[in-house]
Amino acid sequence: MFDKLEDLVARLNEILEELNDGTVVNDQARFTKLMKEQSELTPIVEKYNDYKRAKQDIEDSIELIEMESDEEMKEMAKEELADAKRRVEEYENDLKILLLPKDPNDEKDVVVEIRAGAGGDEAALFAAELFRMYQKYSDQHRWKVEMVDCNENGIGGFKEAVFMIKGQGAYSKLKYESGVHRVQRVPETESGGRIHTSTATVAIMPEAEEVDVQIDEKDIRIDVMRASGNGGQCVNTTDSAVRLTHIPTGIVIYSQTEKSQLQNKAKAFALLRTKLYDIECQKAHDAEAEARRSQIGTGDRSEKIRTYNFPQGRVTDHRIKLTLYRLEEIMNGDIQEIIDSLTAADQAAKLANMNEA
Repeated sequence: MFDKLEDLVARLNEILEELNDGTVVNDQARFTKLMKEQSELTPIVEKYNDYKRAKQDIEDSIELIEMESDEEMKEMAKEELADAKRRVEEYENDLKILLLPKDPNDEKDVVVEIRAGAGGDEAALFAAELFRMYQKYSDQHRWKVEMVDCNENGIGGFKEAVFMIKGQGAYSKLKYESGVHRVQRVPETESGGRIHTSTATVAIMPEAEEVDVQIDEKDIRIDVMRASGNGGQCVNTTDSAVRLTHIPTGIVIYSQTEKSQLQNKAKAFALLRTKLYDIECQKAHDAEAEARRSQIGTGDRSEKIRTYNFPQGRVTDHRIKLTLYRLEEIMNGDIQEIIDSLTAADQAAKLANMNEA
């Protein structure tokens, strides 16, 4: 590990020297690449420097304990030694996490699909609440949310909602949200006051760029039509809706939220690329059994991942056995504690897997 860290220090110094050369700004692609690499390496090198300072503090403290005759000074040196050893252990763990292989999709924007599951209208209402939860979480991060398509049920619920979230690191934060979300509560439509259980499925997909997926135009059928639905935020009632059919896979994409046919077409193609890229990612995921075992949950979108229990005011994530009694705040987009806990558990599992190898 330490040989690799020394190589990274040398590489960062090379990058800084190149960036100090005024001519590099003339090559915008090269400049952007170097700046990105610098931003990735800097936190690792800074943490490594913290580690080396703590190691030096250990040596200095041991030397002082051996040479010092004053008992009070010796006690102070022993306290400093214990603190330095604690920091070395902490920094070593931090460095192992920083050196874990990065998910190449982490910095990508995401496409989110939410579908009502079991529970009829109540499931559709819950799906709409999940949409608003992610919308409010995105607002906190100043991410942009763009609706692509949704199918409303007429009473404020979503049978299906497809939308994009654009913002730095969106996939790294939201990738653990894929799966079945379950709600337990008394529905507004229930006169008997009985608690019902309903579900909605969430799929989080990294948005694919054109370089990630090549689409042959001969494989696409494009239909243009008038948007349909109940209106509201999901529908513009003009002849601008676009439906793409990808003939080899049978995937059908429908985009109707923009007034411009060209904008709807661009969104539809972006979603199609993402779907095709997601298929390839899922194939790779299924092929890597060892990697799958080191992840939080199975990664299967049919897996029940979380329960929102309204009578008890609690949210439970079943993958990491985390229960929080802050349901109202969570439904208002305050899901960072859940995301941080899932990220930490995933890193711990990968570290354990790496240590076993």
